[in-house]
Amino acid sequence: MNDEADPAPGERRRPPEPPPSLRRAGAALNDAFRLLQAPPAPADEPPRPARRLRTDHESVEEDLLKLVLTVVELLRQLIERQALRRVDAGDLTDDQEEELGATLMALHDALSDLCAEHGYTLQDLNLDLGPLGPLLPRED
Repeated sequence: MNDEADPAPGERRRPPEPPPSLRRAGAALNDAFRLLQAPPAPADEPPRPARRLRTDHESVEEDLLKLVLTVVELLRQLIERQALRRVDAGDLTDDQEEELGATLMALHDALSDLCAEHGYTLQDLNLDLGPLGPLLPRED
């Protein structure tokens, strides 16, 4: 049974007070974000404005597709880096290295094809996270 009285019509019920440990964690997270500095911009590159997702009805579907493609590309890059670490450490057999390499190349090609089909390049998927910088590392 709830000890609090029901709010009057039109009033909102106040959420319960979070426990002290959750408040401390929230305060620490808030401090960490506040203290996080943006990386210095290269001197030869003009500052670029942050790209934002448009939320009008016509663009929501396209923005969602772009977000999904971005997440897939991020995961592909993370898996690729992990695979390279395992190859360098000698954790994989030659057959496993071949299969992993072929799989990653096929994923890259499939993602490139999907991007081209919808008018994007892989560079278009690199979201600008404001003070944190770009989501994906620049490929040289």
